[in-house]
Amino acid sequence: MKSSGKPLASLHPARRPWLAPNSLQFRLTAGITIASALGLGGVAAWINWTMQKLLVTNYIAQVDYIANRFPEDVSLYREILGTKPSVQRSIDRSASPSLLIWVRTSDRVFAESVSLKTASPDFQASLMNLAKMPLQAQIYLIDGRSVVISSSSLIVDREAVGQLYIARDVTEEQRILAAAGRQVGFATIAAIGLLMLVIWLYVRRSLQPLRKMSQLAETISADDLKQARLYLDHAPDEVRELARMLDAMLLRISESLEQQRQFASNLSHELRTPLSIVSGYLQSLLRRRSNLSSSQTEALEIAAAETDRTIQLLQQLLDLARADSGHLHFHQEEVCLTDLIHEIVELSRSHSDHPIEVEVVPNLYIKTDRSRLTQALLNLIDNAVKYSKPQEPIIIKLTQTEAQTMIQVIDSGCGIPLVQQSRIFERFYRIDQARDRATGGVGLGLAIVKSLIEGMGGQVKVWSKPDEGSVFTVTLPNL
Repeated sequence: MKSSGKPLASLHPARRPWLAPNSLQFRLTAGITIASALGLGGVAAWINWTMQKLLVTNYIAQVDYIANRFPEDVSLYREILGTKPSVQRSIDRSASPSLLIWVRTSDRVFAESVSLKTASPDFQASLMNLAKMPLQAQIYLIDGRSVVISSSSLIVDREAVGQLYIARDVTEEQRILAAAGRQVGFATIAAIGLLMLVIWLYVRRSLQPLRKMSQLAETISADDLKQARLYLDHAPDEVRELARMLDAMLLRISESLEQQRQFASNLSHELRTPLSIVSGYLQSLLRRRSNLSSSQTEALEIAAAETDRTIQLLQQLLDLARADSGHLHFHQEEVCLTDLIHEIVELSRSHSDHPIEVEVVPNLYIKTDRSRLTQALLNLIDNAVKYSKPQEPIIIKLTQTEAQTMIQVIDSGCGIPLVQQSRIFERFYRIDQARDRATGGVGLGLAIVKSLIEGMGGQVKVWSKPDEGSVFTVTLPNL
């Protein structure tokens, strides 16, 4: 973001937390990551399922091969050894530690492999009970061991010998497959984590133009509208179009505000002269009040007071318009602030009987605009007098540190509610409409104070509590 005039980069917007669940960056990152995780997880699960299926198919094919070849082996040995020895010989020839074979007749085991004989009784019992049920081509878990079982009728030379059972112990293969599945799972989780980081960085970079626009909207003020511009050459077309429309909108707002300021300045300037003439005529008539009736005198006094009030309002509007347009010049000079405070207090006492107390540091000097500071402090004192009880004194306190000087205007009046304290420096803002009309205020005094103090490089703040009073603090830099 580049701009001419007052640099916006010097304004520090509030930093947002990197993890904000309601942010667009978090939602895009979470959504894409979840979709990717589901995709990668689905692929990993499919690979594991496919490997499991291929393993079972391979085991079943091996078992089926042995089962299909087994009758031929028995037939070869049968002519020499007889039926039972030939069955046992074929079992011993085909069996292995992981391959269990037995033949069962209707009531007993006709022949069995050595590996089955040496198995634990519990495993044998579970295997025999499972063999009594219809078997499917799958892996069965028996006493913590994975087993593939095949069953078929043993027919040798067209003679039914019994039921042939072949069980393949695949526990070790299943362990290796499970370890491979875990490795695939860990690799998938790591890939998802890396992918989430890449997505987060990519989304963050993609949203950078929107973040610049947000920073501009957060830091811009009325004085920056004309200079503030967004330059997003590498942003997507939609974002660049939005930035262009935002620049055009800011320019229109700036022009509109400038027209309003110019109108207020021209109107105040044009009306002040005729109203001053009217006020002069009214004062001239009042000086000859001996020729007027009491009702005429009262009417002229009201008209003169309202005319003076209107002239004062126009002067305030003119000062604000000049401050907004940059035409309100400040003559900074070294001033004895202690003496100036006493002069301001004496001037306030000449216009009001309200008690005012002073707590100042002797011989305190600062560099400021004497007349503008006087105008600002008079406004603050006048504001304190309006909202304080007649017997409660106004305290003007002056203190200084190494870096700054503070002037406090303290009253014990009605106070300002907390929700309204941030708005009292706005133009035409009045806390109590009826009370301000009674005291003659229109809501410009504190706005003028803020413009004058900030124009001299200072700040004005307020602390207040209802029914306890208010403290207006003007802070100015030292020499």
